[in-house]
Amino acid sequence: MSKYAILDIGTNSIKFFIAEIKNGKIHTIIDTNNISRLGEGLQKTGKISPEAMERNTQVLADFLKIAEKENVEEITAVGTMCLRTAKNASEFIKKVKNELNLEIEVVDGEEEARLSYLAILSTLGIADKNVIVFDTGGGSTEFIFGEGTELKNRISLNIGAVYPTEKFLLSDPVTDEELKTTFSYIENFFAEHDLSGNPDVLFGIGGTVTSMGAVKHKMEKYNPEIIQGSTMELEEVERQIELYKSKTIEERKNITGLQPKRADVILAGAAIVKTIMKTFGKDSFIISDRGLRHGLMYDKYIAR
Repeated sequence: MSKYAILDIGTNSIKFFIAEIKNGKIHTIIDTNNISRLGEGLQKTGKISPEAMERNTQVLADFLKIAEKENVEEITAVGTMCLRTAKNASEFIKKVKNELNLEIEVVDGEEEARLSYLAILSTLGIADKNVIVFDTGGGSTEFIFGEGTELKNRISLNIGAVYPTEKFLLSDPVTDEELKTTFSYIENFFAEHDLSGNPDVLFGIGGTVTSMGAVKHKMEKYNPEIIQGSTMELEEVERQIELYKSKTIEERKNITGLQPKRADVILAGAAIVKTIMKTFGKDSFIISDRGLRHGLMYDKYIAR
């Protein structure tokens, strides 16, 4: 039985997935992440800062050590929004290659959407339903429109949890006016891109929604099996927005289920989630704990 590893290098976090392939099925060994903020300050400068480069190279080094201990046969590293847009992305990619001998492949938005959709298909199944999958990350939000096994369309918008946090949510705790401005910004951004649809099912994937699921279930230790396929209601999203708004960033770090490193950006992330639900007229969505890394594992080692 062979073990394989996927590193998904995003704007806000690096996700690390090791799995064993046995009898044509994926068996998870390690599925974790580090909120290492590669895209910190990217919106202001257009570049990855030297500090973020050092920090993320070290996180990758730590993950590679784990992969070595686990006797992983092959490691695949992919980069998404931050490495697609940063002016000096090639500098970071070269640094990682030189220091860690790790090749990073930057995937385009089409491929990111395909792999994310594949992750949903391979785990939850969609049958013949009309589906919209959203993934709101640190630097972008992806929308995938599908019907059954067919991916119909994808839209990638350059709006994630980091920029509204750095631009508007400046007080601690935030003010009513700041939150109102944030919602206006997100709503206008979506309106400009003419988002529309009437899905049978709305799925949410990625760190924002899984964190919100963990908060809903008051998880002291994250349990992906509880999150996978669970439902998030609009009422709960609104409750969490009020919860985050009422607390300082330090106080948010004590909320059961919330990763402390996500405390500063979770409010903007939840605001994006609420706006998505309103945009598509849904009062609930299904959370999938699976994402690009699971879709890539399936695509590389099962489907082909």
